[in-house]
Amino acid sequence: MSAGLNLAQLEAVHYIGGPALVLAGAGSGKTRVITHKIGRLIEAGLEPRRIAAITFTNKAAAEMRERAKGLIGRKAKDVVVCTFHALGVRIMREDGAVLGLKPQFSILDADDVTGILKDAASGTADAATARQWQWLISKWKNMGFNAQEALAQAADDNERIVAQVMARYEERLTAYQSVDFDDLISLPLKLLRDFPAVREKWQSMLGHVLVDEYQDTNATQYELFKLIAGARARFTAVGDDDQSIYGWRGATLDNLKKLPVDFPTLKVIKLEQNYRSTSAILRAANNVIGPNPKLFPKTLFSELGEGEPVRVVDADSEEHEAERAVARILGLRASSQWKDWRDFAILYRANHQAKPFEKALRRANVPYKVSGGTSFFDRAEIRDLCAWFRLWINNDDDPAFLRAVTVPKRGIGHTTLGRLGEFAQQNRQSLFAALFNAMLPSVVPAKALAGLHEFGRYVNDLEYRARHTLGAESSRAFLMDWLGEIGYEQHLYAGEDSEKVAAARWNNVLEFCDWMSQRAGGQLADASGADAAAAPGETKSLREVAQTVSLLSTISEREQDQDVVTLSTLHASKGLEWPHVMLVGVTEGLLPFKLDDEEGRQQKVSDETAARLQEERRLMYVGITRAQRTLSVSWTRKRKKGREMVPAQRSRFIAEMALDQSTAREDPREKLKALRAEFARKAAEAKAASGAPSA
Repeated sequence: MSAGLNLAQLEAVHYIGGPALVLAGAGSGKTRVITHKIGRLIEAGLEPRRIAAITFTNKAAAEMRERAKGLIGRKAKDVVVCTFHALGVRIMREDGAVLGLKPQFSILDADDVTGILKDAASGTADAATARQWQWLISKWKNMGFNAQEALAQAADDNERIVAQVMARYEERLTAYQSVDFDDLISLPLKLLRDFPAVREKWQSMLGHVLVDEYQDTNATQYELFKLIAGARARFTAVGDDDQSIYGWRGATLDNLKKLPVDFPTLKVIKLEQNYRSTSAILRAANNVIGPNPKLFPKTLFSELGEGEPVRVVDADSEEHEAERAVARILGLRASSQWKDWRDFAILYRANHQAKPFEKALRRANVPYKVSGGTSFFDRAEIRDLCAWFRLWINNDDDPAFLRAVTVPKRGIGHTTLGRLGEFAQQNRQSLFAALFNAMLPSVVPAKALAGLHEFGRYVNDLEYRARHTLGAESSRAFLMDWLGEIGYEQHLYAGEDSEKVAAARWNNVLEFCDWMSQRAGGQLADASGADAAAAPGETKSLREVAQTVSLLSTISEREQDQDVVTLSTLHASKGLEWPHVMLVGVTEGLLPFKLDDEEGRQQKVSDETAARLQEERRLMYVGITRAQRTLSVSWTRKRKKGREMVPAQRSRFIAEMALDQSTAREDPREKLKALRAEFARKAAEAKAASGAPSA
């Protein structure tokens, strides 16, 4: 089972007697180590169900589960492979009752939270303000603060206002029997910390815990992990301090510093052999990360050979930079064995940088995708409609109920919903079922009760009509009638300051209605096979089509199989790799990002500024180490700031790469000469193959 592992990987796999920190450099095979260690633990007699492998994304968890299955077979299905938040859900479902939560508590999405925060502020906040509050409240929760603690440490009047709103927000969550995303860590932490019986149960249940991407943990995740590990400390933390790039969302390197202190017998194992990149690329990466202070010094090396030198490309503007990036892609395809578009990626610091590259790729007829963008089905307006569909299908879906009953507003306020939530909890019912409980009039005033009953009857009527609506034309007519009845178009225009934005959102709604009706008419099918309601030529009811909406997340996951060039932010690229990478916009003010003030004067280097620079350097390091065979780094002499072009200078990180200048600078004239020679050679070969005389 350990065949093919190097000595450091073998040491990490076979050390199972105590706490271990595996420092896994980029491309060093960390997932391979984790899956082999799961197999080793099972060999040593630990039951698969007592092994937990925790990571940060569902995609990473799915990949780890498949890798484990390939290595150890059917036993892998019993291993707990999940995200931190999924583990939090499991803990809360099983033991949340001691905190007053029913097992069927609702998990609110970001849009639900924004609406509740606006409501908690008694309508005095717009959506943008509520989102800012949401970010700050999330930050406090990730630091382990409740509303009272947040108020006690508030730095100014604005933070004091947000802390007071947070208190009312928490009251509403309790009344609605709901939690937000951050609660999935903070509430399990409270459970394990404050209830010894629950803590002992989970420490006994999980005999060994493996944590992937450990450097991305925040303060509350570390405390939760520490309580699960307990005094026995049977765990393996796998991470890389050089790839810690999520400080803005609460991740902290302090968690790496704490491990040797909190667990004095910690064994540290370094994985320094990189299986991804050439030596030239790794040398640039090692040089860039060199100035950062080291918790655990390491140097990546490769046995894949020197490879092509890293190229530095200078451009006059973003448009010129985009043209050169596309020319490089076309040139590499013409002169190498790399013919698939999926072998190429263009990486940048921020989403707004994608636009000129999209335009240049379109002009050249190069297929591409923008990775990390918002999925159509994740847009707020589409999720609004899907909440109604979910409620038709499952009346016990409390988050769907809360969204549908409040979007658009229908005069049912938080006080009424709070009383309904408390009543539903006491009677162990869903919110929808509680609407028709004969005892509800004892807790809800007559006027509010009439509104609730009207809503409940309307949902039942919609479900009945949807069940009996067949085909594309009838389905579209039904959907348009329904949107008119609830006033959804007016809701969008009333909720947006920009009429243009509201119109775009309404067009998304119309497109979604077309999509639904076409599937009802059997005109479209989901290539994944997930959409059982869309068999070509087979007419379905609108209700049957609505049942498949929850499966649509699989659409975005299939994008990785498309033969297209990838455009991606550096943050979204972490964990991925491509043979050829163009790292663009490597300009001061973009990468590193805005370390100077508006006039361009250098700020005094505070601890906070130094920490930000170090994280930006780690982001550059992540970008470099995405490349397998070739890497080009480009910058512009001028860039847009608003509507003006302003002078720019290349990033300090380019100098820190310490490239050999005799080979690093890409000469466009030489590149053009090589391309012409390649095209001429291919033309001559084509003529020879056709039998035509050569010139």
